[in-house]
Amino acid sequence: MRWLTGPDWRWILAYSAVLAPVIVLVADVVGRLIVMPTELPVGVIMPLIGAPVLIVLRRGSRAREL
Repeated sequence: MRWLTGPDWRWILAYSAVLAPVIVLVADVVGRLIVMPTELPVGVIMPLIGAPVLIVLRRGSRAREL
């Protein structure tokens, strides 16, 4: 969220309060669509979404240190 809002914590908190449920909702819909007759739990899909984001964040901070 800091990339979108900047360093102001009021905006970070407000945007995070809106974006976090949207991400969970998207993970739930993806979990229902992947295995159509049944469904995958959100806890299985969220790491698939979150791991690449964390890798990109970590690589970005490491690239700035070089």
